[in-house]
Amino acid sequence: MAISEETEQIHGLASAIQKAKELNGPVLFSHVKKIECTNPLSFYQAGRERYAGERFFWQDPAKSITITGLGSVKNIQADPGPSRYKQIEENWNKLQNSAVKTGMAGIDATGPVLFGGFSFDYKNQSSLLWTQFGDNLFYIPAYMLTAVNGGTYLTTNLLCSPDDEEKLFIEMINEREEFLLREMELNFSENPMTEQRETRPEEWKRTVAEAVKEMKETDLDKIVLARELRVIFKDTIMAEKVLERLMAEQPTSYIFSLESGKDCFIGATPEQLIKKTGHSVSSACLAGSIARGKTPEEDERLGSELFSDEKNRMEHQYVVSMITGALKSLCTEVSVPEEPQLMKIRHIQHLYTPVQGKSDEQASIFSFIKKLHPTPAMGGLPKEKAIDRIRAIEGLERGFYAGPLGWVDSYGNGEFAVGIRSALLQGNEASLFAGCGVLEDSVPESEYEETAIKFNPMLSALGGTIHE
Repeated sequence: MAISEETEQIHGLASAIQKAKELNGPVLFSHVKKIECTNPLSFYQAGRERYAGERFFWQDPAKSITITGLGSVKNIQADPGPSRYKQIEENWNKLQNSAVKTGMAGIDATGPVLFGGFSFDYKNQSSLLWTQFGDNLFYIPAYMLTAVNGGTYLTTNLLCSPDDEEKLFIEMINEREEFLLREMELNFSENPMTEQRETRPEEWKRTVAEAVKEMKETDLDKIVLARELRVIFKDTIMAEKVLERLMAEQPTSYIFSLESGKDCFIGATPEQLIKKTGHSVSSACLAGSIARGKTPEEDERLGSELFSDEKNRMEHQYVVSMITGALKSLCTEVSVPEEPQLMKIRHIQHLYTPVQGKSDEQASIFSFIKKLHPTPAMGGLPKEKAIDRIRAIEGLERGFYAGPLGWVDSYGNGEFAVGIRSALLQGNEASLFAGCGVLEDSVPESEYEETAIKFNPMLSALGGTIHE
């Protein structure tokens, strides 16, 4: 480390410790430096022994930002309830507004960054599957590698107390940076699957049929129903290996992982909830699905079938209308294409409409999350009634599945995706989740087949048997 940079860190730490004395409380110190390109997965793996249970990974579809976080200097959680978004935002602002920052500045997704997510439904707290996560979980990493705009940056974060000493921190930082930035070979041994078990498939189909009947008799227009697939392997599932497979097989999706305790929520979602860069915001309307074809001709035929299918077009328009309305409530201008397009990913294709806007001065990314979640693509319409019915009849512990997951930096920029095409890793077992939009003319067997296809991205990444 150059003398000038070490001196800057020492001065910054001394300033943070002095500030902690004045405030009589912890103060966040953050230092950013540019480094030679390092493999983000190698960095992730290097932290396994020391930081297992406190790691995250994020890569957007354009590969414009890749973030890997190790360790947690501060967890931020809110009480379950409608104010959870505001509570997280206020706690984050309080912490990062008093932070002392040194090194390179003004680079997106560097310095103090908050990463995490919210559960799908804050009222559904009877979950044994998601005890490690709770209703919401965010943390600031101790070490973070960010690849953005052609450069790679290392952020070191520390939470300074009034009685800390800056020189001891510098010694610890140097020791751990050297360890974490070493290149590691990503060699993974085979881990055979021993069991692949659907959770109550026939009961799920009956639930779909009952929902269709209810829609014909009430004002419920749409409900999204999801189900679970449990898979068991011989040995512990390595999140690094799953991430490597997802990055190779799902290059047009958001690749993510969030660890908590012994569990890891991981996936490759195609669905952006909100992105905010300065005052520019964007969201994605993704609803209406069909399989990919085995030949170019079949693929084109299936795409045309999806594009002209009345049920799927209606389902898609519900989402477009809702997201457009939500953005208009927080934006000075919003633009929406007149027609959807096809988004083709490895195992499935969707109807897709991008929505863009210019946000109000005071609108934070958490304001947009509160307005947007859940979209009709994840819940249904009318919104509150659909969520109530999901809670009553679905029989699935959704947890973070279909919830908002992503990051926000100290500049107010950030991005959240919807946690679908995902799995919860628990030792040598994993729960996979997939859902579909049920309308008045839905056929249970067809919806079952759609969810089977939606299991494929995670099944393939885990090495399971995919649905043909």
